[in-house]
Amino acid sequence: MATQPTIAEALARFGVDCRYEAIPASIRDKAKLHLLDSVGVAAASAGFDFARAAYDGLARFGAGAYPAIGLHGGLPLRDAVCLNAMLVHGIEFDDTSILGRIHPSAFCAPVALGAGAFARASGKDLLAAYVLGVECAIRIGAAAKGGFSPAGFNATGVVGGFGSVIAAGKLLGLTADQLALAQGIVYSTTAGNREFVASDAWTKRFDPGWAAAGGLTAAGLAGAGYLGPRSPYEGRYGLYRVYLEHEVTAQDLALITAGLGEQWHFGALALKALPSCYFNHPLINSTLAIVNRYDLSPASIRSICVYLPRAAIDTVCEPKAAKVAPTDIAGALFSAYYNVASAFVRRRHTLDELQPEALADAEVQALARKVTYAIDAETTFPRHYSGAVEIVTIDGRTYSDREDVNKGSSERPMTQGEIEAKFMANACRSLTEARAQALMEALLTLDQCADVGSLPLTADA
Repeated sequence: MATQPTIAEALARFGVDCRYEAIPASIRDKAKLHLLDSVGVAAASAGFDFARAAYDGLARFGAGAYPAIGLHGGLPLRDAVCLNAMLVHGIEFDDTSILGRIHPSAFCAPVALGAGAFARASGKDLLAAYVLGVECAIRIGAAAKGGFSPAGFNATGVVGGFGSVIAAGKLLGLTADQLALAQGIVYSTTAGNREFVASDAWTKRFDPGWAAAGGLTAAGLAGAGYLGPRSPYEGRYGLYRVYLEHEVTAQDLALITAGLGEQWHFGALALKALPSCYFNHPLINSTLAIVNRYDLSPASIRSICVYLPRAAIDTVCEPKAAKVAPTDIAGALFSAYYNVASAFVRRRHTLDELQPEALADAEVQALARKVTYAIDAETTFPRHYSGAVEIVTIDGRTYSDREDVNKGSSERPMTQGEIEAKFMANACRSLTEARAQALMEALLTLDQCADVGSLPLTADA
C-alpha cells in the first residue's frame, strides 16, 4: 500500500512538475509586476547606509560576477542573493502576504534572479520558479495562523528558506526527491527574531537575506546527494511544533497543500504604495485625509489617537520610549508616532521622509509626542491592514478618518501605471533614467528573455 507523501514531498512534486504554461496568465502577469516592484525597491535601498555596510561586509570575503542591485560591482552568487534580499526588504516597501504574514518576494525574487542567472535560465523558467516559491511560502506561513510573531520570531525569516529552496531547486533542476530533501536541509537554517523592534537595528533586513542564501545552499547540497529529513513541517520536531507556542492542527497543516495548482494565493499578494510597515499605512492615509480636508496646522493640535489591531501594537507602538523619536530609518519604518506626525507636518510620506534630516525635524518630533494609541474595535485585520486616526484640536474640535481596506490589496489594487511609476521613482535613486527605463522594459517582457543573466541590475559604470 502506498504511503501518504509528506508535506515536503507534496510541495516538491508541485514545484518540479508545474510548468510556466500551467500557471494562470493572470498570475504570470502579476508576477512580472511584483518582480519589477521588488527590483525597484532594491535599487532605492541601495542609497541607504545599511546597504553600503551590507555590501562592504560581504565584499570582504571576495568579489564575484553576480550583481548587487543598484550598486557598483558584484559578489559571489550566495552573497549577491543574500545582499539583494536585504535590499528588497530594506525600506519596508516590498510586497506582503497578509495570509502568510510574510514578505515573500524579499527572498524569492533575489533567489530566482540569482539562481536563474547561474543556470542561464529563460525568463519563463525564472518566473515559474519565482511564482512557485512565493506560492509555497505563503501556504507555509498561513498554516501558522499568525503564530510566529507572538512567539518572538520574524515570520519572513522563518518561512523564507522554504520558499527560497523551492525556487532555487526548480531553477537548478532538482528532482522531486531531491527537492523534498532540500526542504529538510534548509529547515536547519530557519531563523529570524523580532528583537529588532526594541531599537534602530538593521537585523530585520538580514532575515530574508539569510533565508535566501540558505535556500540556495540547501538546493545545492540536495542536488549533490546530501540528505535531509522529509518531514520538516509535520515531524515530531518539525517547524510548527518547535517554533510556535500553540499546537497546529491537522486542518492547519492541510492548508499548505490544499488546492495546489488550482488555488493561487499569489493572486492576493499586496503591493505597497507607501514605504512603511503595512500597519502604518491606514494611519498615514487617514492622517493625510484629515489634514488635507480641514487644512489643520501642527500648532493647533492637542492630541492624536491612532487605532490599530492588537497584532500591530508590539510592532509599531511599543516600546513607546524607543519608537516615539526614531533616529534611523529602521526605527522610523516601525513607528506609528513618527509616521503619523511626519505625514501631518509634511502632508506626504515618501522615502525623503525617512532621511536623517527629516527624522530630526523638531516640529515632527513635538507632534509625535502628542500621539497615543488604542485597540481598534472595528478592525478588519487579518483580512486587511486597517486602522483609524482621531485628531483633537486645542479649541476642542475632533476629526476622524479610517481606512478598512489597504491600498495595494486585491480589493484596492495598484494599477500597472502606478506600479511602473513607483518603480521608476525608486530605481532612479541609484540608476540613470535611461538604465531604469531599460531595466523596466526588460522585466516587463521577461517571458521573452532567453538568458536572464543579461538583466541590467547594477548601477551605471
